[in-house]
Amino acid sequence: MIWRWSMPESPVKDKNYNLVTVLQMSLENSWRMDNYIEDAEREGDAELAEWFRKVRENSKTAGEQGKRMLTARLQRENG
Repeated sequence: MIWRWSMPESPVKDKNYNLVTVLQMSLENSWRMDNYIEDAEREGDAELAEWFRKVRENSKTAGEQGKRMLTARLQRENG
């Protein structure tokens, strides 16, 4: 049996909503990695801590790109 987690249908379904959602998820993931890094370091697992740092940087990069993209799109749409 394949179990799939799904979220309820969004009342606002458009490309900008999707962009905002992924932006929020990227920034939240970056924030979460700080806790995971601390946990790995406390356990003495430098390899895992370094991997979490890389994930954090990727999430930060995606978040920054998303913020720029959202700003530009909203400016175009609102004149």
